[in-house]
Amino acid sequence: MSGPARRRAAALAAGALLLSGCGFRGAYSLDLPGGADTGEDPYTVQIEFLDVLDLVPQAGVRVADVPVGRVEDIALGEDWTAVVTVEVDGDVELPANAVAMVQQSSLLGEKYVELAAPGGEEPAGRLADGARIGLDRTNRNVEVEELLGALSLVLNGGGLAQLQTISRELGVALEGREDAIRRTLTELDTFIAGLDDQREEIDRALDSVDALTASLAARTGTIETALDTIGPGLDVITEQRDLLVSMLGSLARLGDVGTRVIQQAGADTVADLQLLQPILSQLAAAGPDLAESLDLLLTYPFPASSLSALQYRPDARTGGYGLFTNMTANLNLDLSELLCRYVVDPVTGGLETLEPQDLVGAECGTPGTPPSNAAGGAAPAGPGAPSPAPVLGGLAGTVLGGQPADAGLVGLPPVPGSGS
Repeated sequence: MSGPARRRAAALAAGALLLSGCGFRGAYSLDLPGGADTGEDPYTVQIEFLDVLDLVPQAGVRVADVPVGRVEDIALGEDWTAVVTVEVDGDVELPANAVAMVQQSSLLGEKYVELAAPGGEEPAGRLADGARIGLDRTNRNVEVEELLGALSLVLNGGGLAQLQTISRELGVALEGREDAIRRTLTELDTFIAGLDDQREEIDRALDSVDALTASLAARTGTIETALDTIGPGLDVITEQRDLLVSMLGSLARLGDVGTRVIQQAGADTVADLQLLQPILSQLAAAGPDLAESLDLLLTYPFPASSLSALQYRPDARTGGYGLFTNMTANLNLDLSELLCRYVVDPVTGGLETLEPQDLVGAECGTPGTPPSNAAGGAAPAGPGAPSPAPVLGGLAGTVLGGQPADAGLVGLPPVPGSGS
């Protein structure tokens, strides 16, 4: 074998050995011309899709329609979903909550994977090597074949032939009612605008309903107990239904009787009110006089304006007179203390008043103790004998309380013929 032949054989053997050891996958192991450069430090990301259509390995990976990587592998997941492994240039920074879609470059162009930041939320974190994008953040575009199939369904008995009938019937229904329909649309627009203006109140009402529902859910046990308890009550009402119906019938008859009585007595009631009108008018006219009469009633027979003039008290020593109205006094009804200050004049039979200094101790008229006798001398001859009274203006008298038991009423002069 010549030298060139040996070299070709060795190259073929080395190539076969290399391909068998590196897992050669045919054309999928060859880089497509014009593919994206993943740089010296790329990172891989796994993406879950419900359907990858005809996406193939070595397909492109783009961000904002710029190639940034390629598809490395497409496998079937455990839950019958497609798991696509892509390799992305290490210089491309994507958020951790990035989304992925299977796109098509043109109507009949190649498929590729589009990576982008989420549109409905704020980007967060950074997509790292080995990250996984789940089904909730992936999607795909509609295929041309699917669009043509849907159009074919519409054109071939899918309801397109009925559009003419629908349009004709709609025209017949609206003919002559243009103004009414226009007003209806205007009112509908006003109604929708009102709802739009009240959306905050509607939101609050819905929140309140939600809070009420939560409160009712928290009290499910109480509601169940109430429902279980109300059952016997309903049974009792059911048993008493005849009595309730009879009671309602009696109330109806009572209402009829009351209505008849009111109707018959209506004229008499109106006449009585008309007769009362003059009396009420005179009472209203005499209102001020009634108020003044009440003022006089409290100080009868003197008016309140004369109280200052009637409250007059002259000096008793000069022998004047005193006029008093609305006077109050404290009355002492203790006769032993009241009559103790008086003596009986034996000559005139009148009462004379003792001054406080003439009383000795708690007893009055103590025998033998001045001033219970005039001379301040000896005591009476026997027990129970009356003690001479002190000199009162030159008159001798007997001190009340010193009278014997058979002397008659205490404090009163002897009664002639009584034997005392």
